[in-house]
Amino acid sequence: MGVELTVLHWIYLAFIVLIIGFMIARKDTSLVCIVGIFLLSVAATHSLSAAISGVFHSFIYAMTELLPTILVISIIVAMSKAMTATGINDVMVSPFTRFIRTPGWAYWTIGILMMVISCFFWPSPAVALMGAVLLPVAIRVGLPPLGAAMTMNLFGHGVALSGDFVIQGAPKLTADAAGLPVSEVIAASVPLVLVMGATTTLTAFLLLRRDMKRGYFANEANEVAVTADAALEKTKRLLSNQVKNMLAAIIPAMFVLDVIAMFYLRLQGGEATALIGGTAIFILILISIFAHKKESFGEITNYLVEGFQFGIKVFAPVVPIAAFFYLGDAGFAKIIGEHLPKLSQGIVNDLGVALAHIVPLNNGIGAVTLTVVGAITGLDGSGFSGISLAGSVAHLFATAIGGGAATLTALGQIAAIWVGGGTLVPWALIPAAAICGVDPFELARRNLVPVTVGIVITTIVAMFLM
Repeated sequence: MGVELTVLHWIYLAFIVLIIGFMIARKDTSLVCIVGIFLLSVAATHSLSAAISGVFHSFIYAMTELLPTILVISIIVAMSKAMTATGINDVMVSPFTRFIRTPGWAYWTIGILMMVISCFFWPSPAVALMGAVLLPVAIRVGLPPLGAAMTMNLFGHGVALSGDFVIQGAPKLTADAAGLPVSEVIAASVPLVLVMGATTTLTAFLLLRRDMKRGYFANEANEVAVTADAALEKTKRLLSNQVKNMLAAIIPAMFVLDVIAMFYLRLQGGEATALIGGTAIFILILISIFAHKKESFGEITNYLVEGFQFGIKVFAPVVPIAAFFYLGDAGFAKIIGEHLPKLSQGIVNDLGVALAHIVPLNNGIGAVTLTVVGAITGLDGSGFSGISLAGSVAHLFATAIGGGAATLTALGQIAAIWVGGGTLVPWALIPAAAICGVDPFELARRNLVPVTVGIVITTIVAMFLM
């Protein structure tokens, strides 16, 4: 059965196109998003005052949803600043320089480790771990911070999360919606995840290496190095070498204990991220006590202030665009109220269902449509909210075509998570961008070509596997 598309759906779709166009043109999208929120509110409530209030309420909703991420990033940055200021970072990462000697080795080593850790604990806590331990090494051997963010992002939020072979949250949602066993969807997704992962990460690496040879990142790398060296030179006497060595051993050990605790206590997602964040707070306190002694009370606050200043600076441009896209899902009712058609599943999901009902059916069209439906449902930035729709549409298409349900389901899942799980939607990839100190919008632009190439090739492969 189709869905009723109203003026709300068309306004939302028009502004998606506008936002994507502005991003491609490297223009700020805040004003476009605010206007979009306002027009959606006017169309839904027919009240000017309610529409104006709706803009403010959408910001509150977006901030509330993003707050856990803002908090953990700010704390990690505060801890990192303390480690850099005392020279512990330099001591802690020095053993890794034996294994990571080139930007290429840094890219693939960080990426593969990120993928492995993310398979067990999901990407957000993995980003915090990798950023704290290996990011300084990568920068030192010449990998730009943007390159480090790309590899963490693509391998973690892309490869690991789209397959989700260990935790199986994603395949469970899609399999249930498609009426298939989870094992069948996982089996069908393995070749697609491998193709998507290999194509995307290799394309990203080749483009990154090309731009590095052209000197695209020269100023960025130099600024990072100068800042780090200046900080170390200024504060190198805060701790003795013996204390630095001791803390450089304790800090990774504490994160390793976190990993063990996550495994045995089965902590995932927000719980795992909270454990990493809490550990970072205690590490910050420990460093401050050893380095600043009686002044540690004030210095802990100073580090936290620096961390939160960084977090707010990074997230401020993201709030308006996140607020707009949250209206595409459950956020609409909470921000504006129940003004959608009675049978609506949310604006984004309605658009996906409508698309599925207007295209002709065969293997090729079915694969392309599932990819597009998955990508559209991923635009809300969660990656998971719309994958049940992908499973339902795959079931409908497979019935009409006469097979390929598991492959179509896996394809929709992969498209949704690669787009919305944190590789293309700017606010979803903030953890990697913030930990590496890069602009999330620039990271999204850098990911666009590799992810698009990967999705096209993966869709073609899926056509032959159906």
